[in-house]
Amino acid sequence: MNIVVAMKQVPDLQQVRIRNREPVFTDVPLVLGNIDKNALEAAVAIKESGDANVIALSAGNEDVEDTIKEALAAGADEAFLVLDDKLNGAESGVVAQVLAAAVKKIDDVGLILFGEGSGDNYSGQVGSRVAELLGLPQVAYASALELKGDKALVTRSLEDCTEIVEVTLPAVVTVLSDINEARIPSVTQILKAGKKPKEVLELDEVGVKIPPAASVVTVSNLAPETERKRIVVKSVAELIQSLTTEGVIGR
Repeated sequence: MNIVVAMKQVPDLQQVRIRNREPVFTDVPLVLGNIDKNALEAAVAIKESGDANVIALSAGNEDVEDTIKEALAAGADEAFLVLDDKLNGAESGVVAQVLAAAVKKIDDVGLILFGEGSGDNYSGQVGSRVAELLGLPQVAYASALELKGDKALVTRSLEDCTEIVEVTLPAVVTVLSDINEARIPSVTQILKAGKKPKEVLELDEVGVKIPPAASVVTVSNLAPETERKRIVVKSVAELIQSLTTEGVIGR
């Protein structure tokens, strides 16, 4: 059985800086989203406890081909990529169509895993869209995942309760970040990653056409304004008094 893990290339959020309330992406390296790494770890754990093959699936521009090596080093057995410059910054609906079309080209897919949201905009739409396009059942907010034959037992963490559901495979599952702790690849695993199989397709080969105009446009992306009170303190006692007055610490 193949387990497909959808992984998105995003800017390293730890290195994004804010200038004039706008994010600065110049010279910021590209990495795989953190929650996507949790989804991959869940797939690798299933592989290690049974008979499965893990495929890292991604769509984007040519930079993805280098970034996906991180997934191969972390336990994915192979990569399946759809690369085209037109996919750079593509909206969720387009990406979902591309990923769904790519999954159809992979044999014996039993489980498709997504992070609950991407590391950049966290729209949380792509997993659900892919499930709908493929006509598959979907389980979201997974905090635990176990396979039992042709079914998956999924623990869902909801706002006011924990729910355990059983779903027949093939299915789509979106996972939360607390489902596990993603492993850090060893040097040996990193070196071996470049030798693992990788299939690269173009948009035409998956039969998806990018619309001439985006249906969703980001009008602005501004950091919240903050005002500093600029209170000068000359001693620890004055600091404690100021914090107490502001209600930051108790009286």
